[in-house]
Amino acid sequence: MFVSEKEIEIRYAETDQMGVVYHANYLVWMEIGRTSLIEDLGYTYAGLEREGYLSPVTDLTIQYKASMKYGQKATVRTWVESHGKLRTTYGYEILHADGTIAALAKSEHVLVKKDTFRPVSLRKVDAHWDAKYTEIAKVKS
Repeated sequence: MFVSEKEIEIRYAETDQMGVVYHANYLVWMEIGRTSLIEDLGYTYAGLEREGYLSPVTDLTIQYKASMKYGQKATVRTWVESHGKLRTTYGYEILHADGTIAALAKSEHVLVKKDTFRPVSLRKVDAHWDAKYTEIAKVKS
């Protein structure tokens, strides 16, 4: 299984009044991780957008395990959990420096045409990218 890793330095602005990372910032880190995974594979999400496609989130789950605080560093581990004709699910682990799991998450995405929002298969847009996702997916369809 191919896993991309991205280190995030936690900024003060990402914390709440208690000094704990505000829950919505984990979603931002997941997007950073997903973009990093795509780039590690040799593709770009920005390139998809230039071609007239978007990949909106259709489902999201996150389990918070151990809070993170300002001054710490988080590692976002991202992989392709599953990849089908129209849906791709990404898996995430957000870790403390010592390897303790701060959060576990999954996000499901569908590729759509930008102008109509109609779903389209990644295979029709980029057959090589589709084949790579099929190859590295943790769960085979």
